[in-house]
Amino acid sequence: MKAVGRRAFLPVVILLIPALAASAGGSLRGKLRQREGKAFLEAGAGSMVALEGDEPTTGVLKDERLAGADLEVIGEAAAPDRFVVGPIHTKAMFVHKHGKRLLITYWCEVCSIRTYTPGKCWCCQQETQLDLRESIDQ
Repeated sequence: MKAVGRRAFLPVVILLIPALAASAGGSLRGKLRQREGKAFLEAGAGSMVALEGDEPTTGVLKDERLAGADLEVIGEAAAPDRFVVGPIHTKAMFVHKHGKRLLITYWCEVCSIRTYTPGKCWCCQQETQLDLRESIDQ
């Protein structure tokens, strides 16, 4: 009876493999451009791909300090001209600089608090500084 159950389960697993591969997403890299409160990635040959994401991710994408940066985003293409960046907790945005892939973080000098989206420190209310890191343990 156990062998029948396993055989019945096998077709389900085989059918799920393409769906799991499709949901894995991908990455996109190019120059970050910001226009009219929206973020785009110039991904070669002048093609512009609109970037979307959750509110904290959108905050990073709109950060003027990153304008023109060589940016890599991880997520899923929603259309040929739209890309949805993974949620902020997945750490799906990186700047490439001097041959290094750097994680985008923000640092409060006063309180020594690190965040992953720009804005005021939740403690002292001072503006956080952009702090690109090779790793979070750095």
